[in-house]
Amino acid sequence: MTTVEVPHGSRSVVLRVAQVIAETTDASSLVFEVPEQAREKFAYQPGQFLTLRIPSDRTGSVARCYSLASSPFTDDLPKVTVKRTSDGYGSNWLCDNIKPGDQLEVLPPSGVFTPKDLDEDLLLCAAGSGITPVMSILKSALARGSGKIVLFYANRDAESVIFASELRELAEKNPQRLVVVHWLETLQGLPTVTALSELLRPYTEYAAFMCGPRPFMDGVHDALTQLGVPRNRTHAEIFNSLAGDPFAETAPAEISEEEAADAATVEVELDGETHNLSWPRKQTLVDIMLDKGLDVPYSCQEGECGSCACTVLEGKVEMENAEILDPEDIENGYILGCQARPVTDHLRIQF
Repeated sequence: MTTVEVPHGSRSVVLRVAQVIAETTDASSLVFEVPEQAREKFAYQPGQFLTLRIPSDRTGSVARCYSLASSPFTDDLPKVTVKRTSDGYGSNWLCDNIKPGDQLEVLPPSGVFTPKDLDEDLLLCAAGSGITPVMSILKSALARGSGKIVLFYANRDAESVIFASELRELAEKNPQRLVVVHWLETLQGLPTVTALSELLRPYTEYAAFMCGPRPFMDGVHDALTQLGVPRNRTHAEIFNSLAGDPFAETAPAEISEEEAADAATVEVELDGETHNLSWPRKQTLVDIMLDKGLDVPYSCQEGECGSCACTVLEGKVEMENAEILDPEDIENGYILGCQARPVTDHLRIQF
């Protein structure tokens, strides 16, 4: 039995595992009970993820992000789905050890892989466990949206298809709105850019969301680019193993009078409200927003999860680590708040 007495930081909550569902031979879903006092904190958007604190004999713990496969509109409890990877400590530990009744320390939902408008026509592309956030979006759009939905889902073989029966039922219940296209590597080989272009060609007007291994997403991205789909109409979810400890409390940085005098100013739009802040050059955007008590979206603070992605509307920043952003993203003004430090004296940024 895994029990956690108290959370390690003020942001995290200890959740009880209500159910463990074997989805395939190497993938399981964990359904969480959320205490009444944490319900508001754990309200989530379709496509977001949870960060779990997983015990480790070597380091004490590791933090791993897992997408929510549940929908806030159709499921009573939040559910993440975990697929084993050959060298994945976190996924193997969860699949081997977690049982109903166990407890895990969890950070609130985070991430920006979510449609702004569920009424849009959606092209959803997933491979393997990349179906997890895509499933959340798909179920939410069917429940609350009105547009058409096309799911292209690639897997190694038929036994690897996560949510196979649920997808079949959803397609049968929504024949006018949902089309599910399966691609099996054992039968068709790996999907090439040419094959993807032909498959996706009828849906170039749809908003595209993709999640899966990097080569798969590169292929989908290249295919959509060849078809003329604008970059701002494609959205990709990327996860890396987190190196830092997002569960630890962050202490406000000490700023000298000289640093304070040389600080930039920034106008930040967050949740429809505008905040004017002083931005010392050695602090990140997430740092200064946390210091002011703002509910800034973030998880890892290592530039590895994309939770704090935002847009520079005016001014310029420098970033230490922005590998999860495509060059096109950066060119379009996207930045990572946990890595951004000011270059210009005044900036405008929108979350």
